[in-house]
Amino acid sequence: MSPKNISLDKPALRARLRAVRDAFVADGDAAILAPDAFVERLSPGMTVASYFPIGSEADPAQLAAAAIERGCRIALPFVIDRAAPIRFLIWEDGAPLIDGPYGLRQPDPASEEAAPDVILTPLLGFDARFNRLGQGAAHYDRAFARYESAWRVGIAWSVQELPAIPADIWDVPLHAIITEKGMSWHNA
Repeated sequence: MSPKNISLDKPALRARLRAVRDAFVADGDAAILAPDAFVERLSPGMTVASYFPIGSEADPAQLAAAAIERGCRIALPFVIDRAAPIRFLIWEDGAPLIDGPYGLRQPDPASEEAAPDVILTPLLGFDARFNRLGQGAAHYDRAFARYESAWRVGIAWSVQELPAIPADIWDVPLHAIITEKGMSWHNA
């Protein structure tokens, strides 16, 4: 089913977008590459919050690799439960990860916490106004509010784009979206 035919009820939207995303990944071998416009925004010493994908989420590995090449530090999300705020902990490439809730792979909880300059976030859906639909726990919305100056970059497959995402008052829009087709962004 095309995401363009999906109702705007968030729980139904999440379920259908997961199915669309799963089918897209099962049918092809698309990859997220690091667009020049993304790489040009990076500078040595920046902290880039990335993530390890779960299931059919778009994999930001090439973006993290580009950040490391530009001299950036990588942080990964550390989640305790639905209510606790997400923390971003420094992770060295190849360092062991531990199992976290929701199937997450996380750094050791004793790792250094960092304020990210760039936050790469997985998406279930997005629209042309840079609204996003996540898993529903609001972890990233709370992180965006906490780290207001961070550049918010959604990572998704192009099939996850919708004509409009229903936005609640607490939803924070993205600055950019990267798919297998490239990057779109605005200066807000």
